[in-house]
Amino acid sequence: MSETSVKPKVAIMRPERYMKESKELAESMGFEAVMVPMVEITEMKDEGFDGFVERVLSGKSDYVIFTSANGIDFTLKKIPSESREKFIAALNSTNLVAIGPTTRKALENLGLVVMGMPGVYSSEGIVDYLCADASGKTIDTARSFYGSTLLIEGLRKCGATVHETNVYTLEKPEGDEQDWLIDATVNGEIPVFAFTSSMMVRNFIEHAELRGLGEKAVLELNNSIVAAIGGPTAKTLEVYGVNVSVIPDKFTFKEVLKKVQEQLS
Repeated sequence: MSETSVKPKVAIMRPERYMKESKELAESMGFEAVMVPMVEITEMKDEGFDGFVERVLSGKSDYVIFTSANGIDFTLKKIPSESREKFIAALNSTNLVAIGPTTRKALENLGLVVMGMPGVYSSEGIVDYLCADASGKTIDTARSFYGSTLLIEGLRKCGATVHETNVYTLEKPEGDEQDWLIDATVNGEIPVFAFTSSMMVRNFIEHAELRGLGEKAVLELNNSIVAAIGGPTAKTLEVYGVNVSVIPDKFTFKEVLKKVQEQLS
């Protein structure tokens, strides 16, 4: 992409809390960022949370896995402020695993020592990373209600006892912004779409379908560059008949944009 070329528009549909940094990153890489959230993050607490905290505090968790910075943020929000330092200290007595560099940085910023990180930033990558040592171990993970089942199923097949607690969930934002994005899509105004979760894909397509524009939206997506952050997101797009142009080797938003740059050059 030359300096004199028109900046390509990229639809960034991440949750509101990521919008500022995503916009700055995209613009620094030469894109015109079109910012419309198609996913929102909401706090939740399930029946597994208290057991998770107790296992960490009592030293019964051999490994604790965080698959996003949101996982640790929403975990700590649910712990009384006077108990957080004790919980963080207890986490440091376990083997902490982060799914990727963003999550690792969020943990380290809290003074947590991360034991390791998979070579491939995905649920499957974590399973491959831990499987050889998983048999007979107790593994905890605090993550999204919509987290991939591959993580839990894979580690159990490796012989681990796995406990999952869902500390946040994902919802579908609806309003004028989302209507505008669907209209801009079917009118062919956006050449690049960056999908960073399966939920984002489903919300986008469902929003288009509710407005009677599902088929047109898919048609225009297939005339655009469609980037998926990883395999599960790509599979969801393919289920809806959308051709995926780009999947990065490392599953981060920055790598998604880098791959798009390569596609455009």
